[in-house]
Amino acid sequence: MSVSRITLRIFALLLLLAAILLLRKPLFGQAITAAPTRFSVVIEGVAPGNGTDVLLLPGLASSRDVYAAEAKLLAPNFRLHLIQVAGFACEPAGPNASGPILAPVVEQLHQYIIDNHLQPIPVIGHSMGGLLALMLAQAHPGDVSKLLIVDTLPFYGLVFSPGATVESVAPQAKVMADQILKMPADQFAASQPLFASRMVISPDGVKAISASSIASDRTVFVNAMVEDLATDLRPQLATIKTPATLLYPCEAAEGSEAQVTALYTTAYASMPNLHLVRIDSSRHFIMYDQPIAFDKAIQTFLKP
Repeated sequence: MSVSRITLRIFALLLLLAAILLLRKPLFGQAITAAPTRFSVVIEGVAPGNGTDVLLLPGLASSRDVYAAEAKLLAPNFRLHLIQVAGFACEPAGPNASGPILAPVVEQLHQYIIDNHLQPIPVIGHSMGGLLALMLAQAHPGDVSKLLIVDTLPFYGLVFSPGATVESVAPQAKVMADQILKMPADQFAASQPLFASRMVISPDGVKAISASSIASDRTVFVNAMVEDLATDLRPQLATIKTPATLLYPCEAAEGSEAQVTALYTTAYASMPNLHLVRIDSSRHFIMYDQPIAFDKAIQTFLKP
């Protein structure tokens, strides 16, 4: 056998050995196999392996910046995965421009968690983000170690009536959707501060929420809203065994403590392992209205 043929054989063996070593190499730390298209992610906080990973989901038409103040407090000790749904708050709509939104977002969240080796991860979700968190825990229980749900109802239609159903709310949802879509841009922009003031007391919160809504893709905003109103997770709550905490706001102008507590207690009656925490003197955006209480609740939630 010539020297050249021996050299070629050795080279082939080395290539085979390299391939075997690559196949045996641990996957931990590799980049994700495909970038999400239904949302974007900004990672803040400690380096990988130096603190607990946490996934944070904002609500309808909201920017990830709703968590900005809290993220600064958590960043020294945690690795934060701050999500923003495509089509909200200047984020390009991408595939969310048409068709279903919630379920595809949940499936891409699942894939993101798998690809980044984050199972199981604590998940914090506000409003529609809380609904997404519940859907994720129900569909993929191994993904979520525990849930912090911030003012989310398993069926948003309950704000209209305790006896509301998806069918009874559908006509109202259509009227709302048509009104928002037909509204001229300037009229829509002018209406948002008033709308936001019903959901938050803080003047800075009103400005931030209004800006996010105005900057959102109107079609994605409306379609996600309608889909949210058409989603009733109450029949599935009993199957969600993940330990969970629900933060819910209470303000005198919105009803008595007993009335407000009854709304959430009844809505989540069938969900096991759920702990309810009332935050007083706050509206829907607790992180703006009661940031100290919000941080305390999150720090308690994230304790091992």
